[in-house]
Amino acid sequence: MSSQSVKTQRQDAGQPSIIKSKSMSRLLLLLLVNIILALMLLHCRALLNRFSVFVFNFLRKQRKAALQHPLVYRMTSKRKEKTCENSLERMPAEIILRIVSYLDPGSLFCISLINKHFQELSNSNFMWYRFYMRECSKKKKASQEDQMIRDLGVMGVQERPKRYWRNAFFKEVAGLNVNKWRTKLQRIDPYSGLPRQTEEVIRSLCITWEITVTDGRGRRSTFEQSHASFSSTAVFVFWGAVTWPPFNQLTFLELHGVLRVPLDCPVPYRPGWKSVMSKIKLQGEHRELCVSDKIVKMLYVGQGVTLGFWKDQWGIAFVMVNLHNHRLVERSLHASISPCPAAGVNALFDDVDPEYGLHGYTAYIELHNTVRVIMSNRFSQLFCRRDQISDGYLPLEVISENNRSPNTHLDGDISLPWRTEALHGTIKDCCMINLTVWDEAKQPFWCVSAPVVMTKASQDTVSYDFDGGSFSILYQDSEGRVEMRLKQMENKEQYFVVNLVIYIAVAKVNKHFGRHY
Repeated sequence: MSSQSVKTQRQDAGQPSIIKSKSMSRLLLLLLVNIILALMLLHCRALLNRFSVFVFNFLRKQRKAALQHPLVYRMTSKRKEKTCENSLERMPAEIILRIVSYLDPGSLFCISLINKHFQELSNSNFMWYRFYMRECSKKKKASQEDQMIRDLGVMGVQERPKRYWRNAFFKEVAGLNVNKWRTKLQRIDPYSGLPRQTEEVIRSLCITWEITVTDGRGRRSTFEQSHASFSSTAVFVFWGAVTWPPFNQLTFLELHGVLRVPLDCPVPYRPGWKSVMSKIKLQGEHRELCVSDKIVKMLYVGQGVTLGFWKDQWGIAFVMVNLHNHRLVERSLHASISPCPAAGVNALFDDVDPEYGLHGYTAYIELHNTVRVIMSNRFSQLFCRRDQISDGYLPLEVISENNRSPNTHLDGDISLPWRTEALHGTIKDCCMINLTVWDEAKQPFWCVSAPVVMTKASQDTVSYDFDGGSFSILYQDSEGRVEMRLKQMENKEQYFVVNLVIYIAVAKVNKHFGRHY
């Protein structure tokens, strides 16, 4: 017997089960196909369904048995290994780094999202240091630290922690020069008592805001703002061009300040920082409905967040957020600022003045909507006597019948426009209130930005100066409340403020001034 025939026999001996199984499966298939054709001719549908299920189960068992065979398993696994191989991954790291060095910063960051291998390559300190120095040279900025790194050379650059130069480049491109924008925010408007360049700083840094909602199963959905409007004391942010999850399934709502690096890559993939500004529990007790029109109804859930619902159901139509300008930039960027500035500073202790913390207050109040300012005024030298403290509140009488300011009238009607992707409207007798109260040292003490509703007063007072009806505006939170009473001219759509009192919680006063009232 020749060597070739022996070799053939050995090969045949190594694969007898596969050949037999294949031939048997083919014969059975032919037999079953013939039986099915015969049954189809006899119109036996019930038997046809049974035989179809039998054929499907038989083929599945045959394939499973074939894959369990060692030789077949080895062949399929090798085929998978060949298809998973990547020519770039087989190349030396030095060559890949040379190729990657020709990429711009946006492309270099995007390739880090491919896999762990490219993420490791794209985090090279040397490449990001080159981008950082190029950005600094554009701004003609060379600090002592940069000069020291030049002297150290390549080793000094690589010895920095991982992603050090990448983060330094991101902050430089994003304009996060803390000293620069803090200097701008130190310029105070003498009338409102707040930084006059807040809008300019927010626009220059490209700060935006996002809302993240969480349902009962822990699933999170994030929505970017539709638009934002600025006033002298607050920012009004609106979400209207999105499809929201059902409100009854949501448990929490989070507001984030977002700062993205302006790289040349798709906006959703741009790097940046998210700072949690507030977290609100949605299910449970809420404030009453603010007001409604023919299409929507509004619900204020606290911390400046208002939800708009379709009137006949609890589907969310839009979300509005009021953000007071006091430390707004710091609150929106606290995740990217190191170290994060303190939230507030208590007043200096004074053991000489027996009524320290009861006088020297200044208040600036503004009523507005998204289009115009309805009323704004500043009131100084507000005080309260010790015997006037009651029910845990310190009352500051701003306007009374005996002390009425001639400029405390409202221009035009009180209304709040709203807009979604398809519809728009106006809610009557609703607007936004922005209140800033300073202490004796001219430091912001209580800041409010929230929606308010004008309602018909329950007890109409007699007035010989006004012949219209009486209305009231009320705001309240854990730190205080505001009560405003209005009188309307009968023949004109004009309102005058006849009474305004600001109530501050005694616990807040004691904590700030270190007293025990």
